[in-house]
Amino acid sequence: MQRLLVLANLSLLVLFPIAWFAPLLRAGLLPLFGLREISVISGLQSLWQSDVFLALVVTVLAIFVPYLKTIGLALVHFRLLDDRSLPVLAWLGKLAMADVFLIALYIVAFKSMGLGRVETAWGLYLFTACILASIMISGLTARRVAHYSER
Repeated sequence: MQRLLVLANLSLLVLFPIAWFAPLLRAGLLPLFGLREISVISGLQSLWQSDVFLALVVTVLAIFVPYLKTIGLALVHFRLLDDRSLPVLAWLGKLAMADVFLIALYIVAFKSMGLGRVETAWGLYLFTACILASIMISGLTARRVAHYSER
């Protein structure tokens, strides 16, 4: 079980960057025009040009927090970081989930305006799956650590 947790966590080090460049959604102004694919990275590029503060918040939530959490869990798995850091790592995973919520909120808001068209793309599902997997891995790791500390 421990080996599976380690492998699943290390796979996130590859899957997160793929999710950042994968299309989250396709958006267009009018149904007659083609839809433009938007990824985390392309969205951040646009955001940095228009709203630096929001771009900073989204960059931290979408890129740094999930990756730091994954690295932190790997350090715990390899016993290079104390198990007492697990609550902080679990909190980081929940914070990263806020970014998925923001994306979903933007999709709903844009669709309700009726001016354009928005379609979700496979990258949104991959990004969400990565965040949820990270939360599950940290929960299972905490449970496993608690089980071994009781012995």
